[in-house]
Amino acid sequence: MKRITRRTALKFLASAPAAAAMSWTMAEAEAAREQVEQSRAAAARGTAFQPKFFTAHEYATVRVLADHIIPKDERSGSATDAGVPEFMDFMMIDDPRRQTAMRGGLALIDHLCLERFNKRFIECTGAQQRGLLDDIAFPARAPQSLSHAVTFFSSFRDLTASGFWTTRMGIDDLQYRGNTYVREWTGCPKEALDKLSVSYDD
Repeated sequence: MKRITRRTALKFLASAPAAAAMSWTMAEAEAAREQVEQSRAAAARGTAFQPKFFTAHEYATVRVLADHIIPKDERSGSATDAGVPEFMDFMMIDDPRRQTAMRGGLALIDHLCLERFNKRFIECTGAQQRGLLDDIAFPARAPQSLSHAVTFFSSFRDLTASGFWTTRMGIDDLQYRGNTYVREWTGCPKEALDKLSVSYDD
């Protein structure tokens, strides 16, 4: 992949501002999640997932970025383990504005790494990757010169979260107790009422 200039990366973003273009509906997210489940089932039968939108380099970058946002820990797997990169690929299909914002944002991340480390993002060390992300993850303290990268990363982080916490793995990670049949409702548990400092007698 040839090196992309900052001007080219910003041109991508300017033509479809990330904050507006990288938005989605719950219905779109649910449809993408269904596609991921079908893709995972096919992979279990030996058919490897092939991105329909991302290039090989972009897809590798998405995987690393997503796992920086939601890494594997003692409670659950990472964003990649949950199928977030596949989810993102499906979310890009047939939406030119979203595609442009994503492609421009990933190119800008690479450009910033080339400026700092003379390497693209996935070729950087973990410490270098985290250092860049620390600079763009907190809008209130990021310099104005990184505003485009901040906007892109905020949208990418939101999309990662949507992709992760709509999976069984993500729901288990949240320890969500809903969608469970209860034969008899006896009220909110006392420990929950105590934590909220309320009671049924109020």
